[in-house]
Amino acid sequence: MADDPLFILVAISCLIVAGILLFGVGTFGKGGEFNRKHANRIMRWRIGAQFVAVILILAFVYIRRQTG
Repeated sequence: MADDPLFILVAISCLIVAGILLFGVGTFGKGGEFNRKHANRIMRWRIGAQFVAVILILAFVYIRRQTG
């Protein structure tokens, strides 16, 4: 399974979502002007990345069920 390109893409997309989430939580915890200015933008980026990750996960499961 680790040599499947779609699985690798799913794993990378999940790591990107986690990275954006950690960045957002870090800036929220720190507060300040940057957080006030960019908190909503960071949240929108996370939601978009999460949407892509979920679509890729569903595609991976669908394809694996068809071939498996």
